[in-house]
Amino acid sequence: MNLQQPEAGQPGRHFFAVSPQRLKAVLYHYAVAMGAIAIVVIAYRRLPGVNPTTVALTFLLVVLGVASRWGLTVATTTAIVATLAFNYYFLPPIGTFTVADPQNWIALLAFLISAIVASRLSERARRETMNATRRRKEVERLYALSQQLLATDNVMELLNSIPHYVRDAFGLKAAAMYLPKRKEVYRTGVDHPELSEEQLECVSGRGELAVDEEKQLCFVPLRIGVRPVGSLGLEGAVLSRETLEAVGSLIAISIERAGAVETLTRAEATRESEKLRSALLDSVTHEFRTPLTAIKLSVTTLLSTPQIGADERKDLLTVINEEADRLNHLVGEAAEMAQLDAHRVELRRETHSVREVVEAALERSRQAVAGREIKVQIPDSLPPVRVDLERIAEVLVQLLENAAKYSPPSTPITISAEPAGKMVCISVADRGPGIDDMEQSLIFDKFYRGRDQRYRVQGTGMGLAIAKAIVEAHGGTIGVTSQLGSGSVFHFTVPA
Repeated sequence: MNLQQPEAGQPGRHFFAVSPQRLKAVLYHYAVAMGAIAIVVIAYRRLPGVNPTTVALTFLLVVLGVASRWGLTVATTTAIVATLAFNYYFLPPIGTFTVADPQNWIALLAFLISAIVASRLSERARRETMNATRRRKEVERLYALSQQLLATDNVMELLNSIPHYVRDAFGLKAAAMYLPKRKEVYRTGVDHPELSEEQLECVSGRGELAVDEEKQLCFVPLRIGVRPVGSLGLEGAVLSRETLEAVGSLIAISIERAGAVETLTRAEATRESEKLRSALLDSVTHEFRTPLTAIKLSVTTLLSTPQIGADERKDLLTVINEEADRLNHLVGEAAEMAQLDAHRVELRRETHSVREVVEAALERSRQAVAGREIKVQIPDSLPPVRVDLERIAEVLVQLLENAAKYSPPSTPITISAEPAGKMVCISVADRGPGIDDMEQSLIFDKFYRGRDQRYRVQGTGMGLAIAKAIVEAHGGTIGVTSQLGSGSVFHFTVPA
């Protein structure tokens, strides 16, 4: 393979075999140019007393037009033909290629030189315009490519997508990328043997740009500064050196960025996992230790004091019973949270009225809200809901117990419901201290408890997380609206 480095600032040249379509286009260009000269000759021959200078300027305009449209080769040929036509038809003796007056020789030579120079200048302007347009399009494509490269943070997804992004951005046949760290080649397809792994490894090792103009192949090293990251192979076009180097730098930066983001994400996930583990241990240790301590103390008292009275014995046994129930409840919550996380809970959906759900929840939370004023505001026109009654009642129980824990005993708790499109929204409002904006997005996380309440009110931080999991299993949403000092309104939706 004949690979060479392109000169700085020079666009790559494309070599094509002369196809019938290209030959037809070239012949068409010459035919139009000769036709324009013929029209000028015929038009001015019919005008009496035409000035030769006017004819020469008209021919010059034709040459400039051809140069700006089709390039220097056609324009030079047009200039020569126009010079011959000018001599034959408009310089005496007319009808011959002889020039009698020496001044006409000077005029004829000046016309030919002017036409050729003007053709060259027009061709140069046309070429520079084309180069500027090409560079502008390449910059636009580079920008679009950079947007795609920086939109993905997943390393594996990015590596598999980069060859496709480059191919689509520059209209290539194929692209391939080699990364020595992973010892792997990422391709747009498998039917492109020109982009061989050996050549990609070679370019990556040398760190030099390589171009085969005839086969329209480019090999670009991917570098960050002087540090090699890999190499990129392109088939189907020869881009400028500046564009190739920019593409290589963009891809190298995007790969490093995605790797850094992934590393940071793993580190952050590890830290969050440690925080969660600490919170779990702290919560579970505290909540389990309290009832175990009470049970241990009661049992020790019973064993060490055989002469204890009947009333005291009954009180101690009652403590043991209540704390055992509390332990059972804690274990049940943990098991339920694990089942909900694993999506192992099957819902038994049936049609129930919202009032039936509320009554079931009030019955189960009777002890938690004892002595509280409970206001129920449910309109008679509210449609029934299709839910698992036991599970949704558990959600409402969690919200009622939460409101009872965190609001003063003398304040009421209000349960309300209203239609919300195809859903029904059920709310529980209290007049507690409220929740600040930052904590509102955290309170439904597992084991999270309010900063100001975690040591004042008992709990594991699993109640609201369980409620959220149950509501989402029904296809609904749960949230809270709160203002510090004015209480909170917890609300969730279920299908009507």
